[in-house]
Amino acid sequence: MSRSRGRALRTSAVVGAVGTAFAAGAMVSTTNHPEAVVPVTSAAAGTTGGLGPGPAGRPLDDAADRIAASALHPVDRAALNRAAVAGMLDALDDRWSAYYSAGDYAQFQDVLDGGYTGVGLWLRSDAAGRLVVASVAPASTAAAADVRVGDEVTDVAGRATRGRVAADVVAPLRGGAGSTVDVGIARGEARRVVTLTRARVTADDVVTDMPSPGVGRIRVATFARGVGARVQDALAGLRDRHVAGVVLDLRGDPGGLLTEAVQTTSAFVDGGLVVTYVRRDTGSRQLPAAGAGDVSTPLVVLVDGATASAAEVVAGALQDRGRAVLVGSRTYGKGSVQEPVPLGDGSAVELTVGRYLTPSGRSLDGIGLEPDVEVAAGSAPDVAVRRGLDVLSGLTAGSGLMVP
Repeated sequence: MSRSRGRALRTSAVVGAVGTAFAAGAMVSTTNHPEAVVPVTSAAAGTTGGLGPGPAGRPLDDAADRIAASALHPVDRAALNRAAVAGMLDALDDRWSAYYSAGDYAQFQDVLDGGYTGVGLWLRSDAAGRLVVASVAPASTAAAADVRVGDEVTDVAGRATRGRVAADVVAPLRGGAGSTVDVGIARGEARRVVTLTRARVTADDVVTDMPSPGVGRIRVATFARGVGARVQDALAGLRDRHVAGVVLDLRGDPGGLLTEAVQTTSAFVDGGLVVTYVRRDTGSRQLPAAGAGDVSTPLVVLVDGATASAAEVVAGALQDRGRAVLVGSRTYGKGSVQEPVPLGDGSAVELTVGRYLTPSGRSLDGIGLEPDVEVAAGSAPDVAVRRGLDVLSGLTAGSGLMVP
């Protein structure tokens, strides 16, 4: 398998929305700098005929001209452009770098806005290289078909997922609302094929409930635009109900925008450092919490192996600063930051431009966060919730605010 194929399959995906890592990590916004990538354009004046060399310093253009003009099997220039950009990214040997078509990049904007047309699944790659379900959108066709977190997606539209570029895997899952696609699902030894209907999915990125009297839970599915403000509003609503403690549920959260992670952390701390963002081109920058957050309500954060990147920024900051007790299993361990750079034709390259460090200076890349209270990976979802409630009960003992 080529490095580019291996890289693409190891990234997370939004099924039916974006092909690879757009939904997988801590991302920063960018402006349009199409000049940042060497263009592969039509032949310019000065190229030579026959088999002689082209102009010095323009090997990409020269090679593209010769391939387009002389190769036995015709290929259009757009395909050569895509291949050239993919080849340059492959030279980075970075599993998170990727190239996206104009269509995929446009759908990425939908994802960040909290909605997309698809089947309602988020995927991640496990240690064995399988594509497994990290999250299922409520009320989606996948949820209705009883697809669950941890299920393996073995094939899409009759083609196996192993050994394929992630963009190829999810491309058949996109399409018009109301159309259908067959998806192979494995759960343990059981295998089945489900027919899922593509539909507009409006993600409930922030959901609150009361898992126990006097305890509020805030579940964050992903760090799309506006999530930080919605978490702050959710916390204010729970405090108005005089809850004794709060559970911040980040299980299955694949990440998102770094700014939203900082704002979410700000809801629970009184200023101070949230994360250090280290870039090769501009050096390190410390990102502080904004304003005075709630530092008095006992807090438990639920994490698991699918808690990644921007979600790890939040959990790591709250753990380092002693603000919360982490309950669950070790997190994914993605400590790098990606930046999507739009190109002139509407496509984009996503580059790893930096790494983040927790307030204590920890890099989580390839390591993850070790929870304070361990829950065995693969346990039923309510096991971690019950354990979190037990921890909150201990935190509130003697405070007059008892968790039942």
